[in-house]
Amino acid sequence: MSDECVRRGPRPCWERGTYVIEADDAAELARAMHLEQLITRQLGGLFPERGDDLGAVRTILDIACGPGGWALAVAYAYPQVTVIGIDNCPAVVEYAQAQAWSRGLENVEFVVMDALQPLDFPDDAFDLVNARFLMGMMPASAWLPLLRECRRVTRPGGSIRLTEAELCWTTSPAFEQLSAWLARAFWRKGYSFSPDGRALGITAALGQLLRSAGWSNVGYRPFVVDFSTGASAQTGGYQHFMVFWKLVQEFVCTWAEIPAEIFERCYQQAMAELLLDEFCGLWFHLLTWAENPAA
Repeated sequence: MSDECVRRGPRPCWERGTYVIEADDAAELARAMHLEQLITRQLGGLFPERGDDLGAVRTILDIACGPGGWALAVAYAYPQVTVIGIDNCPAVVEYAQAQAWSRGLENVEFVVMDALQPLDFPDDAFDLVNARFLMGMMPASAWLPLLRECRRVTRPGGSIRLTEAELCWTTSPAFEQLSAWLARAFWRKGYSFSPDGRALGITAALGQLLRSAGWSNVGYRPFVVDFSTGASAQTGGYQHFMVFWKLVQEFVCTWAEIPAEIFERCYQQAMAELLLDEFCGLWFHLLTWAENPAA
């Protein structure tokens, strides 16, 4: 891919305040890398909707790539493909690029870019656009403009794939309370698609958002992370949420108006309840994909 096709020039970064979690926090970097592996494993591969066969795909854009876990895995598994990852945080991009260099991957590049502004790529630059967990970094009103930009930079006949999550369903009263506060915080912040702040609502909205942005042939693949006691993802799920709830504490306390000491007590109780023999927990996700119709 030529430099002209990769990008047309530098753009300003997002304000860090758009992120629910500070992207360059050391704990967040570790959590994000772990989560990428967990989700890919539970999903059943990098591209299960394609049978992990990329066919004619040669160029991929990964939006809000974070520390680069997914892009690095794709670059390693498909050496014939060029992957470009973009993120707003220079420190995170530098980390991801260092990971690529250390692994000897020459077919992946990471660029600081603002996805809430017009993307710095020419029309029809990519065969496929990927994004995971965008809900944690932008308001609901930004989705449609971004999906239209994604379509502009995707060639006719190319595709997009989005992975988002909903709140967990658990038997832990404390975990359920944390989730309710999180949903309220997202709603008050303007990031939620829920009409009343009792859920996140993003998975219900994805298909309509894609169609409204001009994409066609929308497809879905739901999957679940079972982190119940005795389940295969118990340890991974526990480790994820042990870090996640601490990282979102300031966001939740601010936007849901919860005193920090009350949040902390609930967090400690939730972590204890997750270790009970009878604990059950399911975390629901949805992979959604669509095509850019030919002109």
